[in-house]
Amino acid sequence: MTSSLDFPFSARYGSDEMRAIWSDDYKRKTWRRIWVALAEAQAEAKLVTPAQVTDLRKHADKLNTKRALEIEKEIGHDVMAEVRAFAEQCAVGGGIIHWGATSADITDNADVLRVREALGLLLAKLKALLAAFAEQIQAHRATACMAYTHLQPAEPTTVGYRLAMYAQDLLNHWKALNALELKGKGLKGAVGTQASYRELLLGTGRTPEELEAHVMGRLDLPAFTIATQTYARVQDYAVLAALAGLAASLHKFAFDLRVLQSAGFGELAEPFGEKQVGSSAMPFKRNPINAEKICSLARYVAGLPSVAWENAAQSLLERTLDDSANRRVFFPEAFLALDEMLITALKIVRGLKVNTGACQANLEKFGPFAATERVLMALVRAGADRQHMHEKLRDHSLKAWEMIAKNKPNPLAHNLAADTELLRYLQPAKLNELMKAEDYVGTAVERADQLAADIKAAVT
Repeated sequence: MTSSLDFPFSARYGSDEMRAIWSDDYKRKTWRRIWVALAEAQAEAKLVTPAQVTDLRKHADKLNTKRALEIEKEIGHDVMAEVRAFAEQCAVGGGIIHWGATSADITDNADVLRVREALGLLLAKLKALLAAFAEQIQAHRATACMAYTHLQPAEPTTVGYRLAMYAQDLLNHWKALNALELKGKGLKGAVGTQASYRELLLGTGRTPEELEAHVMGRLDLPAFTIATQTYARVQDYAVLAALAGLAASLHKFAFDLRVLQSAGFGELAEPFGEKQVGSSAMPFKRNPINAEKICSLARYVAGLPSVAWENAAQSLLERTLDDSANRRVFFPEAFLALDEMLITALKIVRGLKVNTGACQANLEKFGPFAATERVLMALVRAGADRQHMHEKLRDHSLKAWEMIAKNKPNPLAHNLAADTELLRYLQPAKLNELMKAEDYVGTAVERADQLAADIKAAVT
């Protein structure tokens, strides 16, 4: 009795477009595209006939995967199995497929083409996410809330400014991913010397460099000047590290959201569907499952660069094959995981719920403590002794904390306005004005606006 494998990336996580890029069919079609480009270059050098090239083009998209897998089972080599299956379809051109090439001339270039295309999908989703952040930043640019350091109340900030923190990191990732300079191996043969291609081109007046330039031009893919049997695997590490960096920033946003959605804060919440079930046991639950999914997938992606690092560092001499199996796994899974994370983050940000009542309640509870900094500066400006006043404000604050611990309103503003020693320097109205914590947000609004403008300028 057999059963199908429940593999999450086959349907649960990521888009169909991303799955298509990493599908077996797309890989084989990409290989065939490269073989056709090689045959075209060989035709220009009068090594093969136009009819042979036409035959290859005609059958390039007509996969015969079942036959290829049968052959692979017999010979134990996936590339040669595809060569033979392709050749069986091409009565005229089949005999010249893969002429002069080594497997990595095909597979390495195909891998980079797919990585580049997958990056394009991620960048499009990241662009949409940044635009959504910009909208929310502007909508909540002046919505005051408490900021926290060490998970303890610190000073006020604004919801828009906090969102700008996440968006700034994502904007930097967008720029970094766009700046990745991806190159293919090119056509360099078994150890990178192009010896087979030089031999192939004897008497044609063409050079291996010209042949490579023709093929890579058809693929619109630059090639490394130097390669061995493969391109340097440090490029894979650069890609995985960049993806892991993006995952880290998405994790930071989602993790903070989980905290702010909790009962102790209640200021932000991810969207919750009308018929969505939060718990199988507790009907009232509104768990932050989307943010938790982002964190879970990000944690997985974080471990992948170390595998790519090992591949780069431990590829002995001109090449060892101990990178091959894991590369078949980490590229599709990393891209599909990031794809799902960006899809989910976009849904969260577009539907983000901001509980202004909870923001105000937390400000009223904790904001007065932060406002004492304003009071201290004003007192010293009015001629008071800074150290003495610091001690008085500390004493008032500790007593106010005792009241909060008893679930009573924060009395700090009232107590300061009644302190005769403070009143020698500041009028009660001035003290009350200084104790309005929601006004103590510095340049947060202006800089949130600037970041939103920077995003729009960069991604539009």
